[in-house]
Amino acid sequence: MTATGGPEVLVPTEVPAPRPQAGELLIRTEAIPVLFPETMLRSGAFPLPVQFPIVFGTQAAGVVTEAGAGADRALIGQRVMIRSNAFGTYAEQVSVPVELAVRIPDGISSVDAAAVSMSASVALPLLETAKLTGTETVLIEAAGTGVGAYLTQLAKEFGAARVIATAGSPEKAEQAQGFGADVVIDHSAPDWTDRLRETLGGATLDVVFDSIGGESALALLDLMTPLRGRMLGYGFLSGAPAQVSTMDLIMRGLTFIGCSGPAWLAGVAAARAEALERAAAGSISPLVDRVLPLDQAAHAHRLLGERVAKGTIVLQPGV
Repeated sequence: MTATGGPEVLVPTEVPAPRPQAGELLIRTEAIPVLFPETMLRSGAFPLPVQFPIVFGTQAAGVVTEAGAGADRALIGQRVMIRSNAFGTYAEQVSVPVELAVRIPDGISSVDAAAVSMSASVALPLLETAKLTGTETVLIEAAGTGVGAYLTQLAKEFGAARVIATAGSPEKAEQAQGFGADVVIDHSAPDWTDRLRETLGGATLDVVFDSIGGESALALLDLMTPLRGRMLGYGFLSGAPAQVSTMDLIMRGLTFIGCSGPAWLAGVAAARAEALERAAAGSISPLVDRVLPLDQAAHAHRLLGERVAKGTIVLQPGV
């Protein structure tokens, strides 16, 4: 990554191979997920305290080839899913602290592990935080792909009685229905919240999993159950977080739960092992849109920006 900007700042380049330091593992990457938050980091939406150029990327699946001093040598030869706090995963090799690696169970490919790791490990703590009762109606935004797709697959297991979903295209709507949504609404329509009101038919939303943010979040408040309705804000596909004020919530007796920050991210990291185990056991279905060669990272970012992907785009070295 040569600078912040458009996808063209991601340039295939030869760099020296990393070496594992004390407490680190060296990974030969097999599958590298391209994540929507990475596109925002690349674009400059969030300032990066780094000096360019850097090797970009935050997660990868691969095989441990070396262990630095103090790292568990028994992991050599094992497949692991890693995250990096210092980027570096859009590469054939990456070195990370051992605590940032989670074993990939048998029964799941490295590509599927890469696809499921981030989104499903966000969905699990979201559902746990929501504390669904078994009788509630939930709204899951952007339910055809990403975190929303895993929320939709798991919502009824965690206590949702009725799942209303949104999607941005007919293909994604069909996918969300296949994952268990009872109703799917097109959130690309300007009046989609009016359509939601009609769908509810006088009922209310007990829980909203808000990944769109922006002004639509405010419009949803009047469709939520007074006193016990809660909105979990974890994304802003609209380009801005939910535009709701404290007074908006107070006057309706609603709760807004911000799902971000260090403590939240620690919970997401802790859920990675369960996400991988669920995928290996078949209780969630990994979503892979396509596999591209590593040197097509810029193209992958363009596809995500165009919102055409129906699952995770995975990069593979040597493809």
